[in-house]
Amino acid sequence: MKRGGDLALAALAAIVALPLGLLIAVLLRCTTGGPVLQRQTRAGRHGREFQLLRFRTGRDGRLGTLLRRTGLDELPRLWNVARGEMGVIGPGPDRPDQVLRYSRRERGRLAVRPGLTGWAQLHTGHPPGPPPDRAELDLWYVENRSLRLDLRILALTVLALLSPPGGRPGDPPTRRP
Repeated sequence: MKRGGDLALAALAAIVALPLGLLIAVLLRCTTGGPVLQRQTRAGRHGREFQLLRFRTGRDGRLGTLLRRTGLDELPRLWNVARGEMGVIGPGPDRPDQVLRYSRRERGRLAVRPGLTGWAQLHTGHPPGPPPDRAELDLWYVENRSLRLDLRILALTVLALLSPPGGRPGDPPTRRP
């Protein structure tokens, strides 16, 4: 059921993302002259490696900064969702060398597909106080995942995307539900 939901959400997002992605690709090609996409090896469900896609933004340039700040550099990840390498909601995908350093408990994060957004991604942005442990937030999600929690994460993600940078009045709490 979750895979069907991932495909439905990816298809809906593609309606907006495809024309926008084509525009971004043309702009990147015209301004940088190099390849438009960047591939990064990541560990997915059960530690299987896959090639995460994103727009190549480089470190310099106004367009790259804008794409990174708005998260539009990650639009190609919808292809990873369509291929089944990622889900819409789940732990963030880590590099294989990071996975090798996981403790036995942290390997529990690999029980589900990595996601475009997730509990840890929402709660590790700019909370007050010491930074929360991303691994523990991911594990909490894996142990408590449900349709209700996924819908909550989706709603909080939409609020975070729509809230203005800086004040971010729609930011989720930094505690567990």
